[in-house]
Amino acid sequence: MDRFLPLLSVLAILLQLAVGVTHAASPSELYWRSVLPDTPMPSAIADLIKHSTNVGKELALSHPAVKPMATSSKLRSSFFLENDLHAGAKFTLHFTGTGSRPSLLPRQAADSIPFTNTKLPEILARFSIAPGSREAKAIETTLEECEEQAGYRQIKKCATSLESMLDFTTSALRTRDIHTVSTKVGKEDSPEQQYSVVGVRKVTGSSDWVVCHVQPYAYTVFYCHTKGKSKAYMVSMVGVDGTKVEALAVCHDYKEGSNPKILAYQELKGKQGTGNFCHFQPQDNIVWIPKS
Repeated sequence: MDRFLPLLSVLAILLQLAVGVTHAASPSELYWRSVLPDTPMPSAIADLIKHSTNVGKELALSHPAVKPMATSSKLRSSFFLENDLHAGAKFTLHFTGTGSRPSLLPRQAADSIPFTNTKLPEILARFSIAPGSREAKAIETTLEECEEQAGYRQIKKCATSLESMLDFTTSALRTRDIHTVSTKVGKEDSPEQQYSVVGVRKVTGSSDWVVCHVQPYAYTVFYCHTKGKSKAYMVSMVGVDGTKVEALAVCHDYKEGSNPKILAYQELKGKQGTGNFCHFQPQDNIVWIPKS
């Protein structure tokens, strides 16, 4: 038996090395830990990192493998009023899941790629996207939205990497003492069904907070912006098939005189004056809130 001990020791060391390689943190994960050491990474981001293509700097400079087109997970539902958000309320919702995972590029790779409409032909050529195609139009629209001037008392940024998103969020909120909230669904792609609310918890206070949405693009781009008077809630719900959901709901103060083009205004204009307009967020939208 003794003669096998050295061999067993070697195997144990090799096993430890293999486990270490398997669980080696990416540059984005390491940056998260350095900036927000006391904030758990939300599953929406952890899943992106897990499923992202391993794109190195050399590959990103030439032709990154970042298809399919990055789009946000979807949530088909109607807008509702804040007063209707209470235990016992029922909503018919369809959480469509995050689908095919796009690549979340590390900052060094993302910063090497042009991100402006003036370089649209170069961007399309880099990712072999045909001009005039649906994908090309989606990229152009995202760049236009990212280059629009921020609204009154609003700060915004399109973050092309996790590192960039962290820098913007901590700068906009003027703190690193932050926690995150996002929608969590028990099933990856649950069917459209009726959900019953079993609990509601407000997650925002009086201070500003930030929300980030995934934009349609050749790789993951988060459109992040500050929110002031809006409110956010975590809503515990159970579907008729037993699916449990912790849904993030955002409520806006759309009073008389609001932009009539806003979908919520169109759907609820007959109920003005009875409360803020709310809607649930899909799984990959993230809200960042100062802890204090």
